[in-house]
Amino acid sequence: MKLNNKRAIITGASCGFGFEVAKYFVSEGAKVMLCARDISSLTEAKRKLDNFCQGQAEVYIAKADVSSANEVKEFVKAAIDNLGTIDILVSNAGIYGPKGPIEEIEWDEWSYAIDINLKGTVLMCRAVVPYMKKQKSGKIVLLSGGGATKPMPNLSAYAASKAAVVRFGETLAGELNTCNIDVNSIAPGALNTRLLDEVLNAGPDKVGQKFYEGALKQKENGGASLELGAKLCVYLASNKSDGITGKLISAVWDPWETLEDHIKDLKKSDIYTLRRIIPSERNMDWGER
Repeated sequence: MKLNNKRAIITGASCGFGFEVAKYFVSEGAKVMLCARDISSLTEAKRKLDNFCQGQAEVYIAKADVSSANEVKEFVKAAIDNLGTIDILVSNAGIYGPKGPIEEIEWDEWSYAIDINLKGTVLMCRAVVPYMKKQKSGKIVLLSGGGATKPMPNLSAYAASKAAVVRFGETLAGELNTCNIDVNSIAPGALNTRLLDEVLNAGPDKVGQKFYEGALKQKENGGASLELGAKLCVYLASNKSDGITGKLISAVWDPWETLEDHIKDLKKSDIYTLRRIIPSERNMDWGER
């Protein structure tokens, strides 16, 4: 099994993509500690995972709001108590936040989305990195999404926070590049989860007609596969991906199953990162006319 006896934390794991990742992790032999803000949904998630693995997996749960430094600290302490150490972090917890033009949305709601998506990611990494450094190994997988690579009018908190998560991941990868700790962000694709339902419930007046129509089509077509994104998380959490770090990888569009064959090229290339496109010298004259 690809994650046999690995110890993993997965945030936002009570439903949707986080739960799918948890399912694939335990099926690959990992011991997992799950968190979410609602204990009843976490309890139900644990029950489903226990049934899925016929009681053979180690699954622990604890309620935690990742935007709270104290709750993150207590959660990671509980994870250490239950798991012994932490080999993997999948920072999945996230929200869309308020929907609408920036001058009309509630500022506290906008700020809270930043607290969850960006600060929650940073807090969780900040809490687990000392343990990974101590054991001189670790895998960190951050959840990006469409907001990181394209504008999302009327969903500015989500877009801004997800772009920041990717840049943070690249920066953290640089900080840890001598510690045998790999840090990557993933874009799992357009998923049919509660976030899609939020968009549909908000309606075109809040999210924009074009985005709303795209969401309707996604709902009808089934969206991207949860399974594919979960498999990418397994890959990046496994030893097979050793040395791949500081990247933003799409579950849907990138050939991630064979990235380990191109480690040397990846290390010296800006591919799968957030960068400006700089015209080559022979094409520069157009910009000066």
